Amino acid sequence: MHNPVKMLRCGLFGAGHWARQTHAPALAAHGGVDFVGVWARRPEAAAALARDHGTAAYSGDEGIDALLAECDAAAFALPPDVQAPLAVRAADAGRQLLLDKPVATTVAAARETAEAARRAKVASVVFCTLRFAPDTELWINEQASVGGWFTAHARWLGARHAPGSADGRHPRSPWRSEKGGLWDVGPHALSVLIPVLGDVTEVNALRGPADSVHLVLRHSSGASSTSTLGLGAPPNAAGAGVELVGEHGRTAMPRWNDAITAYRAAVDELRSSMTTGRPHGCDAWFGLRLTEILAEAESRLN
Repeated sequence: MHNPVKMLRCGLFGAGHWARQTHAPALAAHGGVDFVGVWARRPEAAAALARDHGTAAYSGDEGIDALLAECDAAAFALPPDVQAPLAVRAADAGRQLLLDKPVATTVAAARETAEAARRAKVASVVFCTLRFAPDTELWINEQASVGGWFTAHARWLGARHAPGSADGRHPRSPWRSEKGGLWDVGPHALSVLIPVLGDVTEVNALRGPADSVHLVLRHSSGASSTSTLGLGAPPNAAGAGVELVGEHGRTAMPRWNDAITAYRAAVDELRSSMTTGRPHGCDAWFGLRLTEILAEAESRLN
């Protein structure tokens, strides 16, 4: 029998835009979480975010071990290739993992993360927003249950990299500028398509305007899907959605709740996985699969 999880002592690694907007507010407001501290590479960023939420600030390499010593679970709001080695370090210390997407941008680093979680026998959840937002989670589960889908199309276009679009609300992120929409919003699309249509068995990709990428995928169910992904669309072209077409007609994914609500649900799922010992469907191994698919797509671009 597993003992029920009471207050989850959680440390946050990262103090950038999304940590300030989503991760830290969700952890601080969660009734089942003791938000024990924030670590960041920049001491002043860690101090500011910690001050906002009444918790402790950590920085430097020694600060990583110090925060890990204080927590049961490590939450991450870091660039993927900074996140991955720190997640391995956290797992090796016996800490549960609440990861951001993508887990890493190389298959090797994503695999090391998943294997570290398995080796340490810790629970893991990857925060793919739509798998945890109540309305979209329900819709995904319903469509997976219905089945009979013939094809699907996902469109995930942001305007944050369009000329003149960067502002204080959505500052430019170096890793997103380098890797583009394929790696930033691609996990969102795949996190919806795979549970409904099955694993990806064939990948094709083509560059579009700016940083956009068109994916054409075949799934284990026999269905196909297309996805248009990018961060450099004109502001009036930005938006996101998924439509499924099949034996029962058409259905479109509903709009989703705010990210803080979804992140709190992800914390709940991590606590549940810790309690039951059952892996979540969006765990580090699913995160590895996303990286494998995106890396293959990237390799097919001209």
